[in-house]
Amino acid sequence: MQKGNRLLYILALIKLIIPFILQNSFYQPHRDEFLYLSEGHHMAWGFMEVPPMLSVFAWLTNAFGGGMFWIKIWPVLFGAFTFILVGKIILSLGGKTFALVLGWLPFMLDGYMRLFFLFQPNFLEVFFWTAIAYSTFRYVQTEKNKWLYIFGVSVGLGIMSKYSVAFYALSILIGLLLTRHRKIFLNKHLYYAGLVAFIIVLPNILWQYNHLFPVITHMKELEETQLQFINPADFIISQFMMNFPCVFIWIAGLFFVMFTNKGKPYRLFAWAYLSVIILLIVLHGKDYYALGAYPVLFAFGAFHLEKATAIRLKFTRYAMLLFAVSFGVFAMPVVMPVAPPEQLAKYYEATGLNKTGSFKWEDLQQHPLPQDFADMMGWKEMTAKAAAVYKSLPQEQQKKTLVYCRAYYSAGALNYYGPEMGLPEVYSDDASFLFWMPEKYTINNLLLVGHNIPGKDDIVFQQFEKMTVKDSMNIPLFRENGMKFILFENATDSLKSIIENGVAGLKKEFTR
Repeated sequence: MQKGNRLLYILALIKLIIPFILQNSFYQPHRDEFLYLSEGHHMAWGFMEVPPMLSVFAWLTNAFGGGMFWIKIWPVLFGAFTFILVGKIILSLGGKTFALVLGWLPFMLDGYMRLFFLFQPNFLEVFFWTAIAYSTFRYVQTEKNKWLYIFGVSVGLGIMSKYSVAFYALSILIGLLLTRHRKIFLNKHLYYAGLVAFIIVLPNILWQYNHLFPVITHMKELEETQLQFINPADFIISQFMMNFPCVFIWIAGLFFVMFTNKGKPYRLFAWAYLSVIILLIVLHGKDYYALGAYPVLFAFGAFHLEKATAIRLKFTRYAMLLFAVSFGVFAMPVVMPVAPPEQLAKYYEATGLNKTGSFKWEDLQQHPLPQDFADMMGWKEMTAKAAAVYKSLPQEQQKKTLVYCRAYYSAGALNYYGPEMGLPEVYSDDASFLFWMPEKYTINNLLLVGHNIPGKDDIVFQQFEKMTVKDSMNIPLFRENGMKFILFENATDSLKSIIENGVAGLKKEFTR
């Protein structure tokens, strides 16, 4: 066991270091990362899109200067922690070196490499799904009540990270109910653990109540703009493609817990997996919403494959490693941005990778780059252009100029890079940025950063004497290419009341 633990922590350390080596220095923070970093400047018990847990790490990142290292260190750390939980399951089952290596490969070769490098709620979500599975696994092994309380804490903190953690907690309970472990529902400590989870989540529940449950509004917007276009066939296919280099490991894990005698005590995890997949299909969830269900299956699969090949089929271990590493290295430029975008686009075209589902964006069209990579460039250049327009105004007019963005990601990027370029605080009424809009306004000019020139029905922008498109973005592979910088000058006397009443009206929709 001591030798196994030593190898486990060595592999976790490698997992910690490699992502920083893989990402090419050309790339900037992902557009969603700007939103979550902004939330770290406005700490609260909840936000329009997510619970508050990620904002704690955003606050720490901002406190340490907000550099790329501090943005990325948290998802990387939790990726290592998630693998450690997987490794602990393997060792508890009696797995050895080969099983640990197999359990480690998905975190190095699959989509988990990218997931645990993006500062988004998903890295916390997958960790807490795995922590829920681990605590359940240990309770099944030991029947010690302390694991029920760890389960409760994991559920509570998980829901405070991303609400979808509740789906997995429910799926685990379904798995317990459908197996011989249903006797757990007679254990009072399970309900005490549930109370612990509720107490942890209560501040966010109260925040949601006081803000008229903006999570419901956010989910409706997701359903209208993205989720309704997801069909079950694509979702199921993606479950195999997301983990393709190591797909045989989780399939072996599912087989182990569902059909073997040794896996019978853990059959609840098979039912939990099937339950969460069915839930996500019914709710039109995105494919990556299920990523948290696989780490525990990787642990079971790694153990099962090691045992199954211990004597006669030992030579197949080389084939497994060769398959995983070969496909993983081949597809790594799709998982991580290992080279500048133009170079990657040529690689995708030459290899045919650009014809896979990874290149279909939310607009349902095929593109030269994966959507995430197109979201990791252009932001600093955008900020420089906005700053140039702003600073072209006389200094006395700069003080009377509001910089406004149509989208949260533009506002977040300009606030991230803007201070060093001389920009004031930038505002938006998109997403949680609405909560941070000022109550009072005294402006004469407005610099709009957005794709489209406002129409005549947009009353705010009709309150200026002059409108000029000052510049636009010209980075072809940038997702927001074509973004315009539009300067509105010489406001009418009516503007102040129109903006203040408009902002107050929008905020009232989320105020009890």
